[in-house]
Amino acid sequence: MIVLVVGASGATGRLLVRQLLESGHEVRVIVRSADGLAEVQNHSHLSMTQASISDLGQAEMLQQVNRCGAVASCLGHNLTLKGIYGHPRRLVTDATRGLCAAIKNGETEKPTRFILMNTAGNRNRNLDERISFVQRCVIGIIRLMLPPHSDNERAAELLRTNIGQNDRAIEWVVVRPDTLIDEDRASAYDVYPSPIRSALFNPGKASRVNVAHFMSNLINDVDLWGRWKGQMPVIYNKE
Repeated sequence: MIVLVVGASGATGRLLVRQLLESGHEVRVIVRSADGLAEVQNHSHLSMTQASISDLGQAEMLQQVNRCGAVASCLGHNLTLKGIYGHPRRLVTDATRGLCAAIKNGETEKPTRFILMNTAGNRNRNLDERISFVQRCVIGIIRLMLPPHSDNERAAELLRTNIGQNDRAIEWVVVRPDTLIDEDRASAYDVYPSPIRSALFNPGKASRVNVAHFMSNLINDVDLWGRWKGQMPVIYNKE
């Protein structure tokens, strides 16, 4: 399968690229810099476009998604003042919108799988995910003060509402890890339809390598994809 990965040079994206290559996929990546992919950049099954995804026109986007069986987004904002408050403030949302439009304008024999890495702090409004009044207030403040959180919410909502459950061109999964940590190798983890703990007041942990492992398995495993498509699973490292 040909898989496009955006955000491929980030801390989770590079792990996903490595796992997809190890699984035998042809991987396309769009990166501003190849530095984060030094160990695989000469791999025969890796195709790299050095550009900011925000600068790609619709024709270029269409070329990137052409013949892809899956698209995975690990895009995020750099944790700097410029990354958090500078432009593009809607990096994840705009990229998701542009990629989905390109997929819909392309020619595919079966739906393309779209996997969006998101956050456990974002609610799935298709389900009755209740949070406390205090947490609701704090998230409201975070939404106003930290644009990346609002960006994550909008990107997931675009898939949930604009694409929905019965689109002919796109099937999707929004992966919601809790607090991200670094570990050297994949370990046991649990996946739930909704958070089982407060992302603010009692957060769990999810290693980036486990998130990449789950995203890769969604692409590799037809049954796993059928289990989670159209949903927003939450992933935690097993305690």
